[in-house]
Amino acid sequence: MTTSQSELLSRHRKVMPSWLSLYYDEPLELVSGEGRHVHDSNGTSYLDFFGGILTTSTGYNVPEVVDAIREQAGRMLHTSTLYLIRPMIELAERISELSTISDAKVFFVSSGTEAVETALMISCSARSSNQVLALRNSYHGRSFTAMSVTGNRSWSSSSLSPLNVSYVQSGNRLRSPFGQLSDKEFINACVRDLRDVIETTTSGDVACMIAEPIQGVGGFIVPPDGFFGAMKKVLDEYGILFISDEVQTGWGRTGEHFWGFQAHDIQPDLLTFAKGLGNGLAIGGVVGRPELVDSVRANSISTFGGNPLSSAGALANLNYILSHDLQRNALKVGNYLRDQLQTRAGDFDVVGEIRGRGLMIGVELVEPGSLVPNSLAAQSVLEACRRGGVLIGKGGLYNNVLRIAPPMSVTMDEAATAIEVLTEALRDADQAVQGHSAETRILV
Repeated sequence: MTTSQSELLSRHRKVMPSWLSLYYDEPLELVSGEGRHVHDSNGTSYLDFFGGILTTSTGYNVPEVVDAIREQAGRMLHTSTLYLIRPMIELAERISELSTISDAKVFFVSSGTEAVETALMISCSARSSNQVLALRNSYHGRSFTAMSVTGNRSWSSSSLSPLNVSYVQSGNRLRSPFGQLSDKEFINACVRDLRDVIETTTSGDVACMIAEPIQGVGGFIVPPDGFFGAMKKVLDEYGILFISDEVQTGWGRTGEHFWGFQAHDIQPDLLTFAKGLGNGLAIGGVVGRPELVDSVRANSISTFGGNPLSSAGALANLNYILSHDLQRNALKVGNYLRDQLQTRAGDFDVVGEIRGRGLMIGVELVEPGSLVPNSLAAQSVLEACRRGGVLIGKGGLYNNVLRIAPPMSVTMDEAATAIEVLTEALRDADQAVQGHSAETRILV
């Protein structure tokens, strides 16, 4: 007999950690999908506009990807990097070419967290320093080291760290002390802060700065174009390496560029990737300048990174992204979604800001007439969208930002459906907040 979702939830709570987050008042069990639609164990269908946290990049049950996985599984699942792995080498060649880094080398791991760990290890080894710069409101993973460069209290459970980390200003205009400035003045102020942090909080020999071109878990924070270009000029003065964390922004999701760092006219020393490359397969990695990647002075292997199954599936997925020009689709549909949200929901008092790039769209919800975060409204919209048949995400430092990030193959018709559901959910939340405010005024 099939276990109900409520029974499964009870079993989950008994054997899983209490800190393992679940969405919704009544959590879902998703069991199948095709295209951009998923189905739960009760047979209910949903339009997925969060894609497994920006992981399902091309969609569910894509024949070209499934066939590649099935074919490789029929031959061999695993060998380890002690042996030559043809699909891993072929995938690395494609990524090296796409990285824009001359003669780049690639090392594969199993997740974005592990990719960040590796990039930090390479940087700290190359620079003989454990001093690192990171951005406020950032998120880089759940491991001990990755957590230490995460500037978001909601995801950082300890001040203990193997690194000496200093945090600099992010591109969060809405909540920055420099937010009232023009783009140029804002960038200049953040650059001055960067220089001051280096001069006052470090001994000077900093290994690297790690940054997300668009902060993902932080609420899809988009800095002005050129923000990191200006920062990198300062980093170059001190010989500080720049790591671009492309776990969420890579593979064309931002629409205008294939990598997030390209909006800032820079070339990173290292970049990390994961999520969308595998379309659900566990794969991540680091790309970097060859002399930098080769600077590690110890033997190493990766037991699961780059294994034949994940590499074959990821290569098929990457080929699908490129051959179907999903970057162009991300730009077109993303612009439509953002424009429609601005037109339909931009005047709702509960909406503090609508922002994003490509298919990374954030809607920050606030208390009317202020910038006070409204996490309750975000939760109500999340639940309302589910009832309307659309799954979205949530994030931000205060858990008050709606995150909209469907697979890059999403159609305009699907976007139009999602917009109707989202607008209605936001309208209900806005009316509820207005009603609450009116009740408060009467009571006062």
